Amino acid sequence: MIANDRKNRAREESAPIGDAHRVTRDRRRCERRGAAYVRPPAEASPKPHPENALVRKLGNFIALSPGELACLAELQSKSEKIASKTDLVHEGETGRRAYILQSGWAYSYKMLPDGGRQIITFSVPGDFVGVRSILLRNSDHSFATITDAVVSPITMPRIIRVFNEHPRLGAALLWAVSRDEAIAVEHLVGIGRRRAIERVAHFFLELKDRLWLAGISGENGYECPLNQYLLGDALGLTAIHLNRVLRQLRERGLLTMKEHQVVFDDVKGLTKLAGYDNAYLDQPRPWVESDS
Repeated sequence: MIANDRKNRAREESAPIGDAHRVTRDRRRCERRGAAYVRPPAEASPKPHPENALVRKLGNFIALSPGELACLAELQSKSEKIASKTDLVHEGETGRRAYILQSGWAYSYKMLPDGGRQIITFSVPGDFVGVRSILLRNSDHSFATITDAVVSPITMPRIIRVFNEHPRLGAALLWAVSRDEAIAVEHLVGIGRRRAIERVAHFFLELKDRLWLAGISGENGYECPLNQYLLGDALGLTAIHLNRVLRQLRERGLLTMKEHQVVFDDVKGLTKLAGYDNAYLDQPRPWVESDS
């Protein structure tokens, strides 16, 4: 009899736990201890997966409802693995597809007739890539991956459906696109008016904020796959000039970049040097606000 009870108890403890089984198991445990059983409150709606960068990003703009979370999951349900250094969209292309970058890094760029390249912006997880290519007749610039990436293709009919069925989510998507435009404007100001050292400092601080929103940046730094040629083409600097600026930042005890790792040695000092104000990103900076 005792042996059977032990077998039943062992089976009960090891069985997969569904809601009904969990209630029965917990009630029996309380009975063995002579305690009253109190059923726990119902669980709240499932929270978005912490690794879903798009959900984390848009959740900064609105509190996403279960229906909106389901819609975002559907948007990202079809994914494609893309190798590094692969073009997603070519300038002049009429493929009418854009992408959600789920993981990895990408960049947008334009090529000049003389072979020069201007990088417009870098894309990180949670960003949309090539949205204008599904709105304009032809894509006005190209997009390529920097690292291996996972993307979800999206088309204009799917975007229209989101706006029709989930207008709040549509507004959040517009917020994300507007934020990307604000980043491009800030880069234009940086290249046109900031000194090289201010430009580089501003860029790494902005990237820190963007990566934090995607959930992949620490308080003191982040992994960065960008090499000197990508950075130079984005910041309007030669590789030699860029290396000189990075050395100056390191010697001042502000920032260190080594082996694809960016480390902030003095965030406040770097922010002051760059004159950095992240208001255009429309997001909090908890590591700064907590110190104020």
